[in-house]
This record gives sequence, C-alpha cells and structure tokens, in this order.
Amino acid sequence: MANTDAVAPAGLPDGDSAGTILGHPKGLFVLFFAEMWERFSYYGMRALLIFYLTKHWLFSDGDSGLIYGAYTALVYITPVVGGYLADKYIGQRKAVLFGAVLLTLGHFFMAFEGEPGAGNADNPIIYVFWLALALIIVGSGFLKANISVMVGQLYPRTDVRRDGAYTIFYMGINLGAAIGSLLCGYIGETYGWAYGFGLAGIGMLAGLIVFIWGKPLLLGRGEPPKALAKGREISVYLMGLLLVAICWIAVQNQDEVGVFLGTFGAALVSYVLSIAIFQIPYKGYANAPAAAKYAFAALAALLTISMFFVSQGNESWQLPALMGAGGVLTVMVLQMVSKTDHDRDRIVAAMFLITVSIIFWALFEQAGSSLNLFTDRHVDRGGVPASTFQSINAIYIILLAPVFATLWTVMGRKGIEPSTPMKFGLGVVQVGLGFLVLVWGAESVGIDVPTPVIFIFLIYLLHTTGELCLSPVGLSAMNRLAPAQIASLIMGVWFFASATGNFAAGKIAQATGAEGVGEEAGKAVVLDVYETVGLVAMGVGVAVMVVSPLLKKLMHLDTLTDDGHLEGEAEVPAEPSAAGVHPTNKPA
Repeated sequence: MANTDAVAPAGLPDGDSAGTILGHPKGLFVLFFAEMWERFSYYGMRALLIFYLTKHWLFSDGDSGLIYGAYTALVYITPVVGGYLADKYIGQRKAVLFGAVLLTLGHFFMAFEGEPGAGNADNPIIYVFWLALALIIVGSGFLKANISVMVGQLYPRTDVRRDGAYTIFYMGINLGAAIGSLLCGYIGETYGWAYGFGLAGIGMLAGLIVFIWGKPLLLGRGEPPKALAKGREISVYLMGLLLVAICWIAVQNQDEVGVFLGTFGAALVSYVLSIAIFQIPYKGYANAPAAAKYAFAALAALLTISMFFVSQGNESWQLPALMGAGGVLTVMVLQMVSKTDHDRDRIVAAMFLITVSIIFWALFEQAGSSLNLFTDRHVDRGGVPASTFQSINAIYIILLAPVFATLWTVMGRKGIEPSTPMKFGLGVVQVGLGFLVLVWGAESVGIDVPTPVIFIFLIYLLHTTGELCLSPVGLSAMNRLAPAQIASLIMGVWFFASATGNFAAGKIAQATGAEGVGEEAGKAVVLDVYETVGLVAMGVGVAVMVVSPLLKKLMHLDTLTDDGHLEGEAEVPAEPSAAGVHPTNKPA
C-alpha cells in the first residue's frame, strides 16, 4: 500500500521490524510491563499511605487527609513540567527512564520507618519520608507524562491496531493497580510498613529493569527531538532534582499548595478565556473591542489577586473574588451575544466541563483517604486488611470498561447516545449516589454496628461507573473541543483541574477528622460529611444534566473539522492521569 501515513517516521524502522506479539510490536509489551509495575508501586503505596500517616507518624485524621490531598495534587501538576522538558529537550524515552529512577528511589525511601511519632523535627526520618513523597511526585511527572505518548509512537496514525494497543496498555495499568493494592496493602498492614513499601519499590525496580532491557525493541521511538548535548541533558536532570526539592518543601506546607492552586488556577482560567473571547474570534487581541478587553483584564486581575488571599483563608477577600468572577463571566456572555464564533463557544463548553470535573474528583478521591479510614474503622471486613479494598476500583474498571465502550458504540449507532455534558452529569450523580448509599447502609444497621462490607463494594461500583462516564469522555471532549493552536493548553487545564480536585479531596477528608470524640461520634461525623457532599453532588449532577442541551449546542459538533489529533488520545479510561497528560498535536 502506497500510503504515506502508514509508514514509520523518517529515519526510524517500522514498529514491527523487531517482530510482533499478538500482532503488536514487541515494544508495546515493554511499555506495558514498565507501566504495569509503575502502577503496581504507585497504587501499592497509595493503599497504605493514609494508614502510615495516621498509625505510624500519628498525624491526626484531618492533617493526614490534607497531606494526602496535597501529595496527590502535586502528582497531577508535575506532568506539565515533565512533558514539556521531554518535548523540548530530552525526548520521551529518557524522561521515562529518569522518572523511573526517581520513583524507584522514592518507593525504597518509603521503607525507612524510623520510630513512630507525631512527625516532628525530633525524628529525622520524617524528612526522609517527605523526600520519598517528593521523589515519587516528580518521578510520576516525568514517567506518566510521556509513556502513553510512546505507545502512540509505535504505530502510524492510520494503523487499525492503535485502539487495540491502547486497550492492552490500559489493561496493564489496571492490572498493576489491582495487584499492587492487594499485595502491598496486605503485606504492609500484616507484616509491617517497610515490607509493604519495600514491595512497591521492588515492583518499580522491576519496571525500570524491563524498560532498560527493552530499549532495542522501542526502535528509536521517544528519542530527543534534536541532537542533545551532554551538558543540556544533565541540566534537565538537575532541573528535575530542583523540582524534587521544591516538592519536598511543598508537601510539608500543604496550605501553600492550596494557595498556588487557587491563585494560578484563577490566572490560568482567565488566560484561556481571554484567548477564547478576544484572540480567536477577532484574529488577535489588537482587533478586539478595547472597552471589553480592558474591562476583562481588570476583572481577571481582581479575581486572581483576590484568590491569592481567599486561598490563605482571608474571608474579607471573598466578595472581591466573587465580583471578579462575576465580572469575567459577564464580559464573556456579552461577547458571546454580540459576536458568533464556534471555536470560542467550544472552549467555553470545555471550561464548564473542566469545572464540573473538579467536583467529581474531589469526591472520587476520598477512596485513598477518608473512605480508606472509614473502611478500616467502621466496616465489617471479616479480618481482611482495609487497604486491599483499594483494588476494587481497578478490578471494576477492567470488568466494566469494555462494557461501557460497547454501550456507547451501540447507542451511538442507534442515535441515542447521551451527549458529553449528559455523561458528565451522570458521572457526578453516581459519585454522589455512592456516598448516599454508604450512608444509608451504615445508618440502616445502626450507628453502633459495623457497616456491612457490601456497601463498600457498592460505593466503589457507583464511583467506577461514574468514572467511566466522565474520565475517558472528558479526555475525548478536551481533544474535540480545543482548537488545534491551544490543544495542549486545554489538556493541561484538564489535568490542573484534576490536581485541584485532589486537593479539594484532602480538604473534605480533613473535615471528616473527628479525633477525641469517641468511635461512634467519629463515625457520625464522617457520615454527616458524606451525606452533605453526596447531596451536593447529586444536585450539581442533575443541574448539569438539565443544562446539557445548551452545552451540547455550544459544542457545535456539526461544524467540527478534523484538523489534528493528539498523541496518546486513544488511551482508554484507566484513571485520570493515564492518557495524554502532556499531549503533542500531530498534523492531520
């Protein structure tokens, strides 16, 4: 076939030239096993982290939830840096290798327990613990930002095997997550923290070895975009170590992470909306109406400055923040009324969906923190370690993702597939319903009786089905709605929203802390918080479903053109950071 799209990039061998397994290049399985072991280590450690904070370091529930939220938020921020440095300088392969080395060190440092204590300066091992978290954060940033892109690089754009390849890769992600949570969680809680964290480190080391061993099978994919001087390569690694130092400080000062997310988030949203409202419709800022443009700039500045103080807990700045946000939205609406532009409308729809996703992740990510503690303290587990229940979501994903993929396809052929906004609304409704089902189950047997374990399986089932309605759909929507010139920016905002949602999850987990009030009262506090967030989520989800026809209209799907594709876009819904964390735009 003389199809120029169906050949390997210039100067590189075809992906099949090293042989195939199950009809796919052998390099795919190198990436499969490397990512599987990385997820094994990450989720194995994640299953134990909240217990390690509360039972070993003796942090309060509230402080532990906030530390956990700051840690997971930073995990979603660093891929922006890791992806940029890979694209600009060292290429995906070297970035993945560097990330794997940092992750291996981080997981092994987690095995240094020291004496139990309240995490104060009198116990120097606490600083090793902070270093371990910082290494894992930055390592994830370099690895997760780039390994899914390498899968796409093994195949020509027109290769019909691409979707199947990402399905295989996605199974590796969830297989590693399920096994890691089960084994590391069980061993850590049964035999000691060092053994559980050490096993996670061994898993990451196995992934690193597989990746190094399999380099020849990658056939030059993911190499630096241009000749790389040794000094520049070392400079990139030094920047990575500097980022480790920054994260080491940040993870110890969780409130400052919230200040950064609030301030930078306001500035980022304002910047994206300024592009949508003025640059794109008027073909440049210079051509936009001056009065509206300058009013928007002033209001955006007010919003950003106000959010800096609001994020620090200064309530007197809440009104200026609301005035800034309301003013920005007013200018946006007036511009939408006065001038028609489909690309602008799509960006506005994307930003709305991104905002909704923050609420979803804030509730969904209770799994590793407050819900993990609830399972440990208030559920009839039959002697099974609570951390092993962290594997349920990954197992449900493996079982249900093919079902949802088939369901959307069949409904699409019949013309009855729900719109993207409708799916988002359904996702948020389900995550809220999961909490309400758990509250009902706990209260139905009595507050002084352990909650039947079936309700833990039910909340994870509803959260997983909600995730399958929102996470993969959101990745696809960001790619479809973003104009080619800001595709990576919009995807970056999507994952920044995931970081914000994770930090908000930490705040919610902090609200569930009820030390010193007795076991039954503590359980009641958690259930009260869960009932509140469940009802709020249900209300938000229903509201999104009600306005979904308007949002669908703003998406202008009938006028979309195929002007580009994102590498990694086809990766299926493993978990929020699994696909296209730092996508690159490919010409059609």
